[in-house]
Amino acid sequence: MQLIKRGAEADIYRAQWFGRDAILKTRNPKSYRNIELDTRLRRQRTIREANMLHLVKSLGIHSPLVYFVNTKQHTIVMQYIEGKSIHSLNNSEILSHCDLMGQYTGLLHSAGIMHGDLTTSNFLYGDRLYLIDMGLSSRTTKPEDWAVDMRLIKEIFNSAHADIVHEAWDKLTSGYAKTMPQWRRVLKITSDIEQRGRYARVV
Repeated sequence: MQLIKRGAEADIYRAQWFGRDAILKTRNPKSYRNIELDTRLRRQRTIREANMLHLVKSLGIHSPLVYFVNTKQHTIVMQYIEGKSIHSLNNSEILSHCDLMGQYTGLLHSAGIMHGDLTTSNFLYGDRLYLIDMGLSSRTTKPEDWAVDMRLIKEIFNSAHADIVHEAWDKLTSGYAKTMPQWRRVLKITSDIEQRGRYARVV
């Protein structure tokens, strides 16, 4: 196996699964947590992520297939997606995907799901656009939670893709409005969060 990414929440490996290219995601123990609590949390989060990956497909969102879940080892084996993260593309390529990224986000939110780590690194483009890494996702009916997703990806546009932030945000929110009935309310809350952040920095 080849380590691809070592994260705070899990490690990601390139692997093989019965002759198929695959990704192995494993949640390692946290020494600062009580052992029983840590085991329970890792098991719950592993099961939740696998379930979410299945669920998003039913919404019309492309995501990796789940091949196997080991709740004792806290691992998920899933499809390897041949492609590039949206984060790594050039500006014109990023802009070409923003509308669909917004549509995917709207589909999530309208189904009562918060992604939890909505960044341009968690959208991949290969033969099509994929949404990945549902490890921090949760079920929620609170527009404030959906606005946190929107605020995060806007911050990513602003920090990592500053040259196109305004056009990218316009395209993403246009796509979002196509699939999210409560889009006006969520974007209003997103704007309010942004204004509070600006005020806090000034003070």
